[in-house]
Amino acid sequence: MIRFLFSLIAGGAVTFGLFYFMAFLISGGADRNTEQKEQIVVEIMTNPPESKVQERKRVPPQPENNNPNPGAMSFNMGSIDVGSSAGGLSGPGAFGRDGDATPIVRIEPKYPTQAARDGKEGWVQLSFSIDELGGVTDVEVIDADPKRIFDREAKRALKKWKYRPKIIDGKPQKQVGLQVQLDFKLNQGN
Repeated sequence: MIRFLFSLIAGGAVTFGLFYFMAFLISGGADRNTEQKEQIVVEIMTNPPESKVQERKRVPPQPENNNPNPGAMSFNMGSIDVGSSAGGLSGPGAFGRDGDATPIVRIEPKYPTQAARDGKEGWVQLSFSIDELGGVTDVEVIDADPKRIFDREAKRALKKWKYRPKIIDGKPQKQVGLQVQLDFKLNQGN
């Protein structure tokens, strides 16, 4: 019996000690109240500080002349082979009629800086497809002169082109196997 009473008292003391220790850990220990926390100061300013920012006005580009400046760059966007004729499709009501794809937006490629610096000219022939929404997909280089100099910029520009898609029975269709040649020329004053 004494053993049972002693076990009961020892078990209660151990349980009480564990609960006290857990409370001590949760509270952060004895040093928790003595630590000083860093105080954060937030300043709200109603007027922005003065700065020496220079503002530039956008100037619209000058219209192109027939006589370009020496050293200017130009691109020859060759004709696009889209198959048969569109059958007189033009004007605002042409979208609903049957016909081949017609270009809406053509983005000129950037002339590669290194090629311009070196005075290199060339061309890139590309094949591509037009999806049902008029976007350009599956762009691949067929041939180029010089090789790999203008390929990246030509592909990047062609992917941004937009078309009115080919319409058959009032439904837009995908067109594959189209080709275009982009010429990269530096205009030299003669």
